[in-house]
Amino acid sequence: QVQLVEYGGGLVQAGQSLKLSCAASGSVIHIQLMYTMSWYRQTPGNQRELVATATIDGVTTYANSVEGRFTVSRDVAKAALFLEMNDLTPEDTATYYCHGLVLQTNFWGQGTQVTVSS
Repeated sequence: QVQLVEYGGGLVQAGQSLKLSCAASGSVIHIQLMYTMSWYRQTPGNQRELVATATIDGVTTYANSVEGRFTVSRDVAKAALFLEMNDLTPEDTATYYCHGLVLQTNFWGQGTQVTVSS
C-alpha cells in the first residue's frame, strides 16, 4: 500500500503564490509502479476536480483554469509531487488532494486546505 501526505496549504491573498508538496511512502514496489501522480481539488458540494498531472517520465497536463499559473513537478527518486501555484485567485480556494495511480488502484492523501482571500 501507499500513503500520500500533503504539505503546504494555507491562507494567502489574491495574487500571491503557494507551493504544495506531496510525499509518498509505503510499498516500494507500488511507489515504483506509480506511473501517474496528480493534484485534485474540491470545494464543498462539488466534485473533485483534476488540477494537474505528472507522469513518471515527465509528461505534465493541466486543467484549463490553472494553465499558465500552476506548475506541477515530480521527484521520482524521492517519491514526491509538487504544485507551485502563482497568481492565486479566490476561485482557487479548495481542499487540494494528492493522488497516485498504481495499475488500477487509486491512492489519496488526506488533503490540504488552500484559502485565497480577495
